[in-house]
Amino acid sequence: MDLQIALLLGQDGIVNGAIYALLALALVLVFAVTRVIFIPQGEFVALGALTLAGLQGDKVPGTLWLLAGLGLAVTCVEVAAAMREGTFRRLIVALGWNLLYPAVAAVIALAGRPAAWPLWSQSLLALALVVPLGPMIYRLAYQPLQSASVLVLLIVSIAVHLTLVGLGLLFFGAEGSRTPSFSEASFDWAGAVLTGQSLWVVGASTILMVILYLFFERSLWGKALRATAINRTGARLMGISTTQAGKISFLLAAAIGAFSGILIAPITTIYYDTGFIIGLKGFVGAIIGGLASYPLAAAGAILVGLLESFSSFWASAFKEVIVFTLIIPVLVWRSLSVHHVEDEE
Repeated sequence: MDLQIALLLGQDGIVNGAIYALLALALVLVFAVTRVIFIPQGEFVALGALTLAGLQGDKVPGTLWLLAGLGLAVTCVEVAAAMREGTFRRLIVALGWNLLYPAVAAVIALAGRPAAWPLWSQSLLALALVVPLGPMIYRLAYQPLQSASVLVLLIVSIAVHLTLVGLGLLFFGAEGSRTPSFSEASFDWAGAVLTGQSLWVVGASTILMVILYLFFERSLWGKALRATAINRTGARLMGISTTQAGKISFLLAAAIGAFSGILIAPITTIYYDTGFIIGLKGFVGAIIGGLASYPLAAAGAILVGLLESFSSFWASAFKEVIVFTLIIPVLVWRSLSVHHVEDEE
């Protein structure tokens, strides 16, 4: 291996690691706030990329109908809850978010001809169609079981994952899709070609991480999420709604996943089930961080990206095995060094 090959592999590893880092942060966030191991995180990557590809191909993306269907289902649940509890004030917000919002999105997607829009506005519309799915899924699948054990929530996550994969196949078919690059520029760096799209991925991922840091450190809702992650009972006693915290964490996770999918769509072909393997690699990074530490999770995800890249050069047939084997010594070390803590009652 010479310097040029090492630089190419390093570039590829850092680009992939940046995406894995975003997913690892989302997984840590969701688990810390809700105790949910969010296996469907990778599906938002695929939905974001395929929705953007559908808009560019002048097709109505299936995520629009999924948004409308979930919005209707959540509305029915909220109406039933309001009638049972006699609280109708929150029903107005629920109707606006779950019925009016999908209707406006449908009008824009059907009548606005987004295929003729510039790439940045198509990306915003794709995010607008995919991101609200996060809190809707939380309301239907996880909120009724928010006091259940981690094992029960994991089983629900598997069911949600399988459902989203099946819907992805139904909506987008088995063919893969790519989108145009955000930048066609290229640079020569020590004999290795550095593409503009790679810089977009790393730069946008870094900016998003900084935004998340400022959100958790400076904003009231960010501090509420941190409080819920540290002590759910204490957060409730201080007047923080753990249900609302769960919805926000799923909203952020969906936004991070869809944004990651839009970033990588120009550099790799995305299929309906591509997100699962990408999400698993982000999960390995999150495990390195103990599903608790954001910096360690991000660093672990970068390590996963570099390990995957260099493994593809030395042993391409076993690169996935090498990456996922990394989780074994981490789990063994944590099982020996961390005391077991029972779930909250």
